[in-house]
Amino acid sequence: MIIVKIHQANKRKIVSLCDANLIGKKFEDGNLQLDVSNLFYNGEKLNEEGILNVVKDADSLNIVGVESIKFSLKNKLVEEVNIIKIKKIPHVISILK
Repeated sequence: MIIVKIHQANKRKIVSLCDANLIGKKFEDGNLQLDVSNLFYNGEKLNEEGILNVVKDADSLNIVGVESIKFSLKNKLVEEVNIIKIKKIPHVISILK
């Protein structure tokens, strides 16, 4: 299940997509840290069409988790070359505008 949260900051729309099972967890790998905080990631569950509708006018995307990354690659929201892994958890930030 993918959870979506929309953030509005300085007239910019930032959308986070996250696998539901990762919310509230922290991952560290060397000097890399990924904090999948409730505040930033915990939003609502949307179907595929709903997610695509939300991201179509986003300024940036913050995506965490295997399911969320697979969805994003399938829908050409991100490129695989930009994905990093922290403790085997895939993560990508994509600036769209």
